[in-house]
Amino acid sequence: MAAKQQAMTDEHKIYLTLIVLASGWLFYLLSPILMPFFVSALLAYLGDPIVDKLEAKKLSRTMSVSIVFGVLLLIGLLLLLVLLPMLTAQVAALIERLPGYLALFQTNIIPWLASTGFPVDIFDIDTIKQSIINYWAEAGHIAGNIVKYMTHSGVVALQWLANLVLIPVLTFYLLRDWDLLVARFRELIPRRNADKIIALSLECDDMLAAFIRGQLMVMLALATIYTIGLAMIGLDLALLLGVVAGIVSFVPYLGLIVGISLAGLAAFLQFHEWLPVLMVVGVFGFAQMIEGMVLTPRFVGERIGLHPVAVLFAVMAGAQLFGFTGILLALPVAAVVMVLLRHAHQQYIESQLYI
Repeated sequence: MAAKQQAMTDEHKIYLTLIVLASGWLFYLLSPILMPFFVSALLAYLGDPIVDKLEAKKLSRTMSVSIVFGVLLLIGLLLLLVLLPMLTAQVAALIERLPGYLALFQTNIIPWLASTGFPVDIFDIDTIKQSIINYWAEAGHIAGNIVKYMTHSGVVALQWLANLVLIPVLTFYLLRDWDLLVARFRELIPRRNADKIIALSLECDDMLAAFIRGQLMVMLALATIYTIGLAMIGLDLALLLGVVAGIVSFVPYLGLIVGISLAGLAAFLQFHEWLPVLMVVGVFGFAQMIEGMVLTPRFVGERIGLHPVAVLFAVMAGAQLFGFTGILLALPVAAVVMVLLRHAHQQYIESQLYI
């Protein structure tokens, strides 16, 4: 009887392995069309705790979902209609000023570096200028072809329009039925393993909440602080640099390093003085202090446990395998894998293999 049960267990393991492999292959094949679904799922996951809190205040699920959905929609419209044009304008201004910046770099910074003994032979300004011109010419040519193709291809235009409409529609329905979907998923778990799997899922949710919800709040707060601080200095590219530094701050200290480097260089090229550069360092130092003392303890806490190298690898691997959809999934998958590895490590320590 035990041998038969063991044979059945092995058979189940084979079926489970085949299902996982088939699901992974299907996901890979469908990844080009899954982006709106994952964006909607991410928005629903972020909004569900707020919906639950509104429900606790005696509001109906539909009313709570409508309020949260309205806020998410308003934020999306503000990003699309206000922030995106401003960022586009600053990118255009940067491209327009780039030749002047390169000339200033050649006349001021290279002689100073040479006086310190730095090997300035590695800087060939003419080659850099030509590379930039060629890059933007090629980028413009590609962009023109893309626009032309989208203009003449009704299928592509319809696909973009469908994605634009699908995301809010899917987000609303996922928000409304999120708790029901979670309950249905738990019903499918084998009863003998239900307690363990539910405990693992709750730990994964705790990790995801800390990393996604918490880290997004930290990134938003840092981007705001960076932008306001750089604008107070008078930096023309304050918004662009603040947003870039805020986005890359999901890796500890990367936002600080990238922000000081880019904003410090931009400040020197704009003002031709070192005092604004020191003020840039002060802005990022103040933001780092606020992050360490207020933002991270308040929004993230000590629950993440993801090493910065693991974060970078997850994002790069996701982008390489599945493009933008992979970037969206990289950090959630990395957080879940970290929880599973932690439990696998504990089981190994307690197993006969380790003793």
